[in-house]
Amino acid sequence: MDLRHLSPSPSSGLINLLVEIPAGSRNKYEYSPAAGVMVLERVMHSSVRFPFDYGFVPNTRAPDGSPLDALVIMAEPTFAGCLIRARPIGLLDLQDGGVDDAKLLCVPDADPSQRDIRSIRQIAPSQLEEVAEFFRTYSSFEGRPLSVRGWRDADAVPELLAQCIPAES
Repeated sequence: MDLRHLSPSPSSGLINLLVEIPAGSRNKYEYSPAAGVMVLERVMHSSVRFPFDYGFVPNTRAPDGSPLDALVIMAEPTFAGCLIRARPIGLLDLQDGGVDDAKLLCVPDADPSQRDIRSIRQIAPSQLEEVAEFFRTYSSFEGRPLSVRGWRDADAVPELLAQCIPAES
């Protein structure tokens, strides 16, 4: 799976998101660019399961040096390696080990039931807190300091994308 020619943003307001970990999974998969496949990195503690499909925006570089992380709200989990055209509706502002590590929250463009969702204000506060608590718990088990600075709405996404998408050569 060669991602080099995949645009981070296929059109205005959308991103390409490659799923690494389906919702509900304890298995932590990670894309290996060298091998071109998904690799099982580890199995997490039994109480820690991903709340939504989780992955990254290909061909981006976040402040932590890895691709920009993203979650997508799906009615059914997809699978590791699934490519989703998604609309970012906000971001969870985190600092992991003293480094900015924001997580985009998205809805799939292909889901007509979510077509009108444009803002995290349209998502139940309990769902947003579940995501934040997942990262607190996950990082606690990993022994890493994490600071959850809160949710930011869709208007914060373009600035983050601009920081993470390299300029064309």
